[in-house]
Amino acid sequence: MQITGFGIIDTEGSRLVYVASGCVKSGGGDLATRLKVILDGLKEVIATHGPVEVAVEKVFVNVNPQSTLALGQARGTAICAAVLAGLPVAEYTALQVKQSVVGNGHAAKEQVQHMVKRLLSLPGDPAPDAADALACAICHAHGSRMGAFSTRGLRLKKGRLV
Repeated sequence: MQITGFGIIDTEGSRLVYVASGCVKSGGGDLATRLKVILDGLKEVIATHGPVEVAVEKVFVNVNPQSTLALGQARGTAICAAVLAGLPVAEYTALQVKQSVVGNGHAAKEQVQHMVKRLLSLPGDPAPDAADALACAICHAHGSRMGAFSTRGLRLKKGRLV
């Protein structure tokens, strides 16, 4: 939980436009202090860039329960930053994000970075945490254009609609 990525994009018709991305580094210290650093950092990002919606990746169950718990706490802090700013929050699974950006729900991190770079016409690959955040924003933008990006009531096989 020491690095929390953020990514901000805009849409111009069907075109995705890069606005900003980066990472909030919470460093060491006790849990409460690290979460406050994340909250303050994301509040500053929101104040600086003025997004109108927030997309957050849902927590997956990791092999290490401590990692899953830490990720969930950082995610909750990100949601709080958005809610405190009065922004609506959408949530997507890693499978949905990868499917939307790469076309494969089981894509490697490098594939996600490469597609984010291509879709946003970036000069280089973004840092992994920033790329994940940008990918989540791209997924949300794609979902917003398609109406709702919900798989409720639909059949999925290996992350693809069947």
